[in-house]
Amino acid sequence: MEDQRNEDRNQPQSSQNSSENRENKSEPVNKSNYKKSYYNRRRRFSGRNVDSSNQAPTRISFKKISIVVPVLNEEDSIFPLINEIRKVLKPMELWYEVILIDDGSTDKSLSLIKDLSRTDKRIKFISFRKNYGKSAALQMGFKEAAGEAVITMDSDLQDDPNEIPNLLKKMEEGYDVVSGWKKIRQDPFIKKISSKFFNFVTRIFSGIKIHDFNCGLKAYRKSVTESLNVHGELHRYMPVLAHWQGYSIAEIPVKHHPRRYGKTKFGISRFFKGFIDLITVVFTTRYIKRPMHLFGFLGALSFLAGLVVNGYLTYLWFDNQPLSNRPMLFLGILLIIVGVQFFSVGLLGELMVHNLKDEKEYIIKDKS
Repeated sequence: MEDQRNEDRNQPQSSQNSSENRENKSEPVNKSNYKKSYYNRRRRFSGRNVDSSNQAPTRISFKKISIVVPVLNEEDSIFPLINEIRKVLKPMELWYEVILIDDGSTDKSLSLIKDLSRTDKRIKFISFRKNYGKSAALQMGFKEAAGEAVITMDSDLQDDPNEIPNLLKKMEEGYDVVSGWKKIRQDPFIKKISSKFFNFVTRIFSGIKIHDFNCGLKAYRKSVTESLNVHGELHRYMPVLAHWQGYSIAEIPVKHHPRRYGKTKFGISRFFKGFIDLITVVFTTRYIKRPMHLFGFLGALSFLAGLVVNGYLTYLWFDNQPLSNRPMLFLGILLIIVGVQFFSVGLLGELMVHNLKDEKEYIIKDKS
């Protein structure tokens, strides 16, 4: 009987089953939907050969890392993704955990995630009762993460887990956040154009010179994830939020693969939500502690414009020209009133900030 077991163990199996047996040493879960061909190893990207089969394992100083993966209806991608993460991290000889956040999936994603968590203690999951969005999923994942470094990535197999060591290695240069740059995107044309426009506008408003704010593949130090408060749709602007809290940001090109399974979550509504969220981020990062700088500037601009308009009309009145048929008079009055209102809002905001000031609002980097 022992010989028979040894003979069965030596029989060839698929790479996915053998990887799971080595990692878990238990009965593998049902993988009837598993597709073993999902990453093109020989694709050239940014002038470098991405075939990493002969590369030595990357050594890093981080001993514990957490990988946070939001999941929404990605039943065909879960097993290949976890299998690839295992193969990438096994040579690095470090403690790791994968936190899968099921964001109200309506397919078999949650069932497959539960199977994985039962056979591998490093696989953890959080399941939402309904779809709350990617920001909520990331926020819950950050709260549960126990690693010194936290990696975020999407679950649709477009983000390559083989980039995880590169992100960590870049972060060891002293950066707090390392963002991926999908330099060669494997997406439809409309998505590429809209993404370029989104990144251009975000660079202008935020002042951060990175190319891809919305790339799901990012690395954070634990201190960054503990200080970030991600809600609504603000996951697109996490580098901006971190930058305005004083953290250093870096960017590296990463491999990007075409979507193989499921449907994209991209929709036209993201344009409108993204613009509103950008205004929110700019205000909360730049002016939340000094609202008078924003409202005072707008108020002064409006007030001065109203004075110019009414001054011009006053000159015409002294020149004996009638003003009854000039609607500019009402425009000048309106601009002055709006300017006074902006000033009032700014003063009220300054009073609130002054009364609510707390030492906990300041992030301390070091002390003795």
